[in-house]
Amino acid sequence: MTTQRMLTGDRPTGRLHLGHYVGSLANRVRLQHRYETFLILADLHMLTTANRADDIARVTGNVREQVLDALAAGIDPARATFYLQSAIGEVAELNTLLQSLVTVPRLQRVPSLKEMSRAAGEAEMSYALLGYPVLQAADILCVKAHAVPVGQDNHAHVEVTREIARRFNHLYGDTFPVPELVRSDVTSLIGTDGRAKMSKSLDNAIYLSDSADDVRRKVAGMFTDPNRIRPDVPGRVEGNPVFEYHRAFNDDHAQVAELETRYREGRVGDVEVKQALAAALNRFLDPMRERRSHYEQQPGLVDEIVVTGTERTRQVVRQVVFEARKAMGLAGAYNRLRRSAERHARR
Repeated sequence: MTTQRMLTGDRPTGRLHLGHYVGSLANRVRLQHRYETFLILADLHMLTTANRADDIARVTGNVREQVLDALAAGIDPARATFYLQSAIGEVAELNTLLQSLVTVPRLQRVPSLKEMSRAAGEAEMSYALLGYPVLQAADILCVKAHAVPVGQDNHAHVEVTREIARRFNHLYGDTFPVPELVRSDVTSLIGTDGRAKMSKSLDNAIYLSDSADDVRRKVAGMFTDPNRIRPDVPGRVEGNPVFEYHRAFNDDHAQVAELETRYREGRVGDVEVKQALAAALNRFLDPMRERRSHYEQQPGLVDEIVVTGTERTRQVVRQVVFEARKAMGLAGAYNRLRRSAERHARR
């Protein structure tokens, strides 16, 4: 039986944070032992909202940071293939082949695209951003991935990929597996400001690479129940970011239940609840810090991982794109013209 594949990844726009972990990274770590794993460093996708020269100049450093974050989180470099999207030209070719299999109105219904455009401060959506899900489909299908663990923002994108795969197979014969979306247990993680999801651009994130002091400082400033002005006032646990983090990351479930009860009854202050959360987060992050330090002490390792993975992925993608062209009949058209031209040249 052929080994099934998993593909997912991130745009190299900065370090990974707790939102990335609950959205997709935890599933990557869990599933890497079940699937042949491809992790894309999606710098072409980055261009849809960050395409200035200084944005592109930061790609190399951001790629190194993100690979270190993934290794620190528990990705085994012996089991996962990291690759740089822009280094594999055949991905763009497959993107072109797939573009005719989806309509503009269908892409306009993808909810996250408008949100991405607004977050980037764009008055109008670019052609590249509208086509983001098609390029993502090319990423997924170019390695014939069977599983795609992504955060909530990308759920609709994976559904577009599934539609494109089915459409291609219907028109040209079975070529691509229809990939399955792997959902996360925590659909999204609110930022430390309590007003929006965790995001690098909003400066409301706790990063996987943050120091223990950084975590304590950020937790101390977290938003809680705005209507609670004293510790003896009964507080709201539901929708309270501090308790959402406790439930997601605190391994001492009895402590979480006890703090929730006391908070609802007005028998504990925000300071104690936040101190317990900071301690829990640092327990969660400490093993990542140790693994990160281990990999950081091996100069050149991350670069070697990316280069080796990119070269390996290129061979896989070339074969898949050849199969797609053959299924469509594109390879045959040129070959017939070439053979005819050669025959006439010999006369």
